[in-house]
Amino acid sequence: MAATQLLSLLLALSAALHVGSAAAFTAWRAGTPPALALLLGGGATGSACALYIAAVSAYR
Repeated sequence: MAATQLLSLLLALSAALHVGSAAAFTAWRAGTPPALALLLGGGATGSACALYIAAVSAYR
């Protein structure tokens, strides 16, 4: 794996984690129980990672 690929993967993971954290925090502040807010954040993180992988595979 080239350095550019590794850095882009780390950037995508960082962006996905930020999206998931924002979703979980927003859900928690809206009154959702913490366990459900974490599940929502995990779902948002997984969706962002899946979108990135789909975009990369479509590009290739």
